[in-house]
Amino acid sequence: MLDIKYIRQNSNLVKEAAKNKLIKIDIDKLLELDESMRNLNQELDSLKEERNKLSSSIPTLSDEEKKKTIIYVKELKEKIADLENKLSPIKSEYTDLMYQVPGVPYEEVPIGETDEDNVEIKKVGQIPTFDFEIKDHVELAESLDLIDIPRGVKIAGSRSYYLKNEAVLLEMALCRYVVDKLVKKGFTPMTVPTLVKEAPMYGTSYFPGGRDQAYAVTEDDLYLVGTSEVALVSYNSNETFESKDVLPKMYCGYSSCFRREAGTYGKDTRGLYRVHQFTKIEQVIMCEADYDKQYELHDFLLNNAEEIMQDLKIPYRVVKVCTGDMGIGQVRKHDIEAWMPSRGKYSETHSCSSFGDFQSRRSGIKYKDENGETKYCYTLNNTAIASPRILIPLLELNQNEDGSVNIPEVLIPYMGGMTKIEKKN
Repeated sequence: MLDIKYIRQNSNLVKEAAKNKLIKIDIDKLLELDESMRNLNQELDSLKEERNKLSSSIPTLSDEEKKKTIIYVKELKEKIADLENKLSPIKSEYTDLMYQVPGVPYEEVPIGETDEDNVEIKKVGQIPTFDFEIKDHVELAESLDLIDIPRGVKIAGSRSYYLKNEAVLLEMALCRYVVDKLVKKGFTPMTVPTLVKEAPMYGTSYFPGGRDQAYAVTEDDLYLVGTSEVALVSYNSNETFESKDVLPKMYCGYSSCFRREAGTYGKDTRGLYRVHQFTKIEQVIMCEADYDKQYELHDFLLNNAEEIMQDLKIPYRVVKVCTGDMGIGQVRKHDIEAWMPSRGKYSETHSCSSFGDFQSRRSGIKYKDENGETKYCYTLNNTAIASPRILIPLLELNQNEDGSVNIPEVLIPYMGGMTKIEKKN
């Protein structure tokens, strides 16, 4: 959420941001509502001040003056009630619009509409060549008894699956290796609630725009999260860090995640690329309201994910994400895309985002600086690892002609010394 003062002073910039992010919102209407609210509130404050002043004077008045004053105070109360009734729908419409105002991307962000307009900034690692006919991750995993998609679909519907045998161990190994790596870098590890109230979804800007992607438990007014970012950012919602609290706060969350994948019918239906339930470790940072500090921490988060890809020896590229492919609150974003042989292209596995104070304004996360001034924190996040999507390049890139799959060296200690997944007798 943006500061309304900023919107008033930079309305053209905000309109341009909405246009470039493909978000339809009437900023002029928002400003009209803002002006109406301010005028009504000013009138209300004046009437309330007069009412309170007269009410407190009643005991000191003569009987005749007292009667007149009581009648007038009653009239003031009716006027106040009428104005409050008039204000209520205006305030509601204003609040709805404020939740739709996008964050303003930094100047470096490329203008574009889809991921096709993202700008590649580097490639790392060599794309391997094979001297045998390779299998995709589904063929490999089924031949090694690592996944069962038909039975997943049978009991849970499309885009569902079972991981089995060494695939389960591999996912656990990946997660533990990543958590260990992040803890050494100063992150606080957390397992988090995956069912949350509506407020955290609004606070992290997944609502209202992403409501169609979330599974709702309507009986309890709860929602399944699509990322532990929701719970990690909300961990300090409506709190103020004191000057003695050391910023930045760095959290890594381990959780199951759930997404409806609404609007993706017929897209990426084969295999494990786009599924409804997955496991993810997310990096979240809260820092001072400092552009340079945020820039530095963004690159730190991105580098952490790159190190993981390099440790796993997965070729990848990094792209600057364009305006149309960004979320409503993101002001700077990079994606990491892994080379997936069966897809014949780089495909997204990590997203690194800076939000400025967009999420913290919604979530009420503040801090006191060295001068005692209260400010909103800046927030950032990045995927550390997400499975089963990361299993696609891991299986495909490490396959052997006999159908076995090598375990990446960095994961061998986490796999109990296992170096290869082989067919079972």
